[in-house]
Order: sequence, then C-alpha cells, then structure tokens
Amino acid sequence: MVVVVVVEVVVVVEVVVVEVVVVVVVVVVVVVVVVVVVVVVVVVVVVVVVVVVEEVVVVVEEQ
Repeated sequence: MVVVVVVEVVVVVEVVVVEVVVVVVVVVVVVVVVVVVVVVVVVVVVVVVVVVVEEVVVVVEEQ
C-alpha cells in the first residue's frame, strides 16, 4: 500500500514538473517573439522616419 502511494505521488510530482517546464518554455518563447516583433517595428519606424526626413531635407534644399 505504502509503495503504491509513493509511486502515485512521484508520478503526480513528475507530471506537475513537466507542466511547469512546458509553461515556462511557452512563456519564454512568447516573450522572445514579442521582443523580436517590437525590435522589428522599431527598426521599421526608424527607417521610415530617416527616409522621410531625408526626402524633406532634399525638397527643402531644392527650394
């Protein structure tokens, strides 16, 4: 009886540990994806602003 209970507890603990590890991995992946998306958006915005400013400067110099 005691052996069966110990084995069940160990199995439950292993399942919980596996679930926690899966949740942690998913959270880390989501955070990495969000950071990459934010970096890409910032780079695109900076490039667009630089291009627009250069165009404005060229137009102003031509006047």
